[in-house]
Amino acid sequence: MSDVLGSAEHPLRVAIVGAGPAGFYAAGQLLSSSDPVVRVDMYDRLMTPWGLVRFGVAPDHPKIKSVTRVFERTARMPGFSFHGNVEVGSDVSHAELASAYHAVLYAVGTAGDRRLGIPGEDLPGSESATDFVAWYNGHPDYADLDFDLSGRRAVVIGNGNVALDVARMLALSAHELGQTDTADHAIERLRSSQIEEIIVLGRRGPVQAAFTNPELRELADLELADVIVDPEDLELDPASAAALESAEQTVQRNLETLRTYAAKAPQGKPRRIALRFLRAPVAIEGEQRVEAIVTERTALELAPDGSLKAMPTGINERIEASLVLRAVGYVGVPLPGIPFDERRGTLLNDGGRVLDASSRQPLPGLYAAGWIKRGPSGVIGTNKKCAQETTSRLLEDFHAGRLPETAQQPEALIEQLRARGLHIIDYAGWEAIDAHERALGEPAGRPRVKLVRREDQLLQARVRV
Repeated sequence: MSDVLGSAEHPLRVAIVGAGPAGFYAAGQLLSSSDPVVRVDMYDRLMTPWGLVRFGVAPDHPKIKSVTRVFERTARMPGFSFHGNVEVGSDVSHAELASAYHAVLYAVGTAGDRRLGIPGEDLPGSESATDFVAWYNGHPDYADLDFDLSGRRAVVIGNGNVALDVARMLALSAHELGQTDTADHAIERLRSSQIEEIIVLGRRGPVQAAFTNPELRELADLELADVIVDPEDLELDPASAAALESAEQTVQRNLETLRTYAAKAPQGKPRRIALRFLRAPVAIEGEQRVEAIVTERTALELAPDGSLKAMPTGINERIEASLVLRAVGYVGVPLPGIPFDERRGTLLNDGGRVLDASSRQPLPGLYAAGWIKRGPSGVIGTNKKCAQETTSRLLEDFHAGRLPETAQQPEALIEQLRARGLHIIDYAGWEAIDAHERALGEPAGRPRVKLVRREDQLLQARVRV
C-alpha cells in the first residue's frame, strides 16, 4: 500500500470555497487527474450549488442554466464532496481549512456592487441591480427585500447584459413570467407592476456597449414592450467609427440591431424599453424617495492611452422616475485573512496563485479562480479557461513539492463543525431540495419553484433543525 501523497491511499486534498461555475470547473479539472489522485471538498455558505447560474442568470434564459448538467457530472465523480451551509470566515476559518487540506482554492465570485458616487444615490428607490437580480432569482439573503414598482418609469444605469436582464424582467408579461423559475414573491410583485417605461442609460456610445447580441435582439420578442432607440444616438463620432471598423463581430451586429430598432415604428405595446447612449447620471432627486434622475449628455474623446472617454458637455436632462437601478458592475469583497487587491477588487494573485501582501511571493497552497481572481468579466464559459490556469499551477506546485503538509484529516474538521451546531448540507441533501423544487414547478409547466427560505431548504434536505 502506497502512502505517497497523491496516491489513491493518500490523495491530494483540495478545498474549493464557492460552488459556482469557477469552483465546479476547477473541481472537474482536478478530479480528472490521475497523477496525482485528488480529493475535492467543496464548501459554500448556501445550501444550494451553482452560484450565479442559479442566482444571477435571468430566469427566462433556461438554456444558459443547462450548464449545470456539466457540474452535476463533476459532483458524481469519485473523490468529490459538497459541504453546503458552511461560511468560510465565519463558521470555519481559513486557517482551519488549511490545517486539513494541502491546498485551498477560493472561487467565491464578486458579491459587492459598484456605486455611482452621485448625490441622492442612497434615497429609497435607488437600488442595486445586483440586489434586484438576487431578489427575483430567490437568493435567501434577498428574499425579504421590497422593490416599489408602483411608479410609471424605471431607469436602469449600465450598458451590459445585467442592465438588459433587469430591463427585460421589468417588462415581462404575466404569461412570460409564468414559464420561468422566478421566485414566487417576485412574480407576484412583477405581475402587479405599474411600470410602463424602462430607460436604459449608458455614459458611452453604442460601439462601446457591452451587450451580447442575442441579449439585445431578444428584446424584440417581448410580448408587452416596444424597443425605442433614438437614431441620433447612433450617429458615430470619428473615433467610434474608426473603432467599429476593427471591432469584433458582436459590436458590429449590436449596431445593426440598434439601427433596426431605431428604424422601426412602435407597435403601441403597453410598455417601452428605451435604450439611450451618451448619458451620464449626475444626481438622483427626491424628498423622501426617488422622484427623478438628472443625466448629463456626454461626448467621447480619445484619451492618451487610446481609449475613448465619456466627457461632460454641460447639457443636462431631468427624467422623472420612481425607481433607479444601477447595473455598473460587481466588485469583490475581502475575505478574512486572505490578501486582497483593493484597486482591482480581487484577491491578490498572479495567475491564480494568491500572493503575500508584503513580499508579493506566492503563499503555499492558496489559490483563486473565477471573478475573485480576475474581476467580473466574461461569460460562464470564461471560467473554464480561468480555472484551468489556476489548477495547472496548483498541480505544478504539487509536483514541485511546494504544497504544505496538513495537521489533520478533513473528516476531523467536518466533525468539529458539526459539533459547533452547523447543519452541513451534502450533495444528496441538495438533490433532495432540487427534486422538491422541480416537483413543485411541474404542474404549472415551470422548471422549478425555488425554496427561498433556509428553514424550508433544511427541511427538504432532511436535516433536523
